[in-house]
Amino acid sequence: MINFVELIFYIYLFVALYMTSLLVFIWVPNHRKLFDYPVGKPVPVSVVIPCYNAEKTIGKAIESVLALNYPKELIEIIVVDDKSKDNSVRVIESYLSKYKNIKLIKHKVNCGGAAGTTNTGVKVAKYDYICVTDDDSAPEHDALIKMIGFLQNDNNVAAVTCAVMARGSSTLMQKLQMIEYSIISWNRRLLDFIDAVYVTPGPFALYRKSVLLDVGLFDVKNMTQDIEIVWRLRSMGYKARMCLAAKVYSETPLKFKNWWKQRVRWNIGGLQCLVKYKSFIFKNGMLGGFIIPFFSVSLFLGFFGLGLFIYLLFKRLIINFLVTKYSIYGGITLVRLQDLSLHPTVLNFFGVVMFIWGFIFVLIGLGIMDMRGRKETNTFNILSYLLVYLSIYPFIMVASLYKYMRGKYSW
Repeated sequence: MINFVELIFYIYLFVALYMTSLLVFIWVPNHRKLFDYPVGKPVPVSVVIPCYNAEKTIGKAIESVLALNYPKELIEIIVVDDKSKDNSVRVIESYLSKYKNIKLIKHKVNCGGAAGTTNTGVKVAKYDYICVTDDDSAPEHDALIKMIGFLQNDNNVAAVTCAVMARGSSTLMQKLQMIEYSIISWNRRLLDFIDAVYVTPGPFALYRKSVLLDVGLFDVKNMTQDIEIVWRLRSMGYKARMCLAAKVYSETPLKFKNWWKQRVRWNIGGLQCLVKYKSFIFKNGMLGGFIIPFFSVSLFLGFFGLGLFIYLLFKRLIINFLVTKYSIYGGITLVRLQDLSLHPTVLNFFGVVMFIWGFIFVLIGLGIMDMRGRKETNTFNILSYLLVYLSIYPFIMVASLYKYMRGKYSW
């Protein structure tokens, strides 16, 4: 008969296996439609680029928008500088004299996050279709034309996201993020098949201006405004879609410290969303019936596993300490050959199954995203991603909860 801890462990393994298996079961019948998208026609679009201390990347971001396979006369570029401390404004101004469709807005006071800066750009935009892109991102040339059809073909669609890919692989941390971003993009497309897209990441996303104004624009208090806006849109009956055929490449942190800070911010933003929309759980269609529960489990699964691991570890250490202590006092042999057991346990078996299944899941995702065979996605890096990279996330959750409960966090 299993004890309580073993039961909890089985539940943990079941949930982890269930979530990955669910995505695979969605993929199998839809694998031929992963890169499908409704054909759209060029219409006027306002591109909003929030900028802060991006002198090294803002030029490339502007040029990537100018290089889109889209009629230039139909694109308005609005760069909003959030009172940068570097030479970002000077770089942006160098483009103003060359291109008439670029506008610069300078905040007199830093608003403390991308939401406020984006809102400024949305308010002054001339067109109803709004594209938001980060100051360190570069969409592929055909990204916009592939995404625009989602808004044109369904009036209930208010937001469209694309595949966010990691740019740069000079460090191991960046290589592991390349794997992570690829898997996330594939997973997000799978969720699109069941109408469960819950975020439109900042690197490149489309919105309807009229709807954004109607729902109150981006939440300036939320650390992940790109998640919160989708939940708000969903709560009001609008849809969000995902175009896997469109890609945008975003800069990723080179150093562990910067990566840690970024992920803590993401987790805090997720917690803010859960608290704000807790009343919607198991209500309001897919938002409360699937998105919020799925997001919650994804956010806390690793944290729960860490707690279970720490409990089992301390239990083993205490038992070994007591056995050693009383064995010495009693003059009893500490280790005997017959006491050694090499028989695999059921828990170990399911743990190995979960790891193998996770490895296969990553391989499938990398193959779909055309990332297999690259030096950044070799076997060593995949194993590092599964065994080391993902194991850090529970500790990030601990730090995020601590900061959130103290109320001391910032962008």
